[in-house]
Amino acid sequence: MVDTTPLIRAVDDFADRLRAAPQSRLQRGAAAEALELARELARRAQLAEDPDAEPRRMPDAGMFAAADQITVAVHDLAVVLTDDGQVEEAVALVEEARKRAGV
Repeated sequence: MVDTTPLIRAVDDFADRLRAAPQSRLQRGAAAEALELARELARRAQLAEDPDAEPRRMPDAGMFAAADQITVAVHDLAVVLTDDGQVEEAVALVEEARKRAGV
């Protein structure tokens, strides 16, 4: 079994920072960055579950939902990861997105 704890922790940290961020920071791009991360994590989870299906695009539920969206997406992905390299790659995506979001 793959240890996805580092990935879950990275997303939880990002989500907590988003929840604590002022609305102005979310509007300046932090929420959009989180949504793009959530969409990418969800896409990867869907492709791992069914490589032949066209992944569905996660909808934009608004800037105040971005933290919840990355949390849901990462838990879906964590269930289907099969090796430590995939976990490390996903953690890197999260860290890059958090830095671009400025939170």
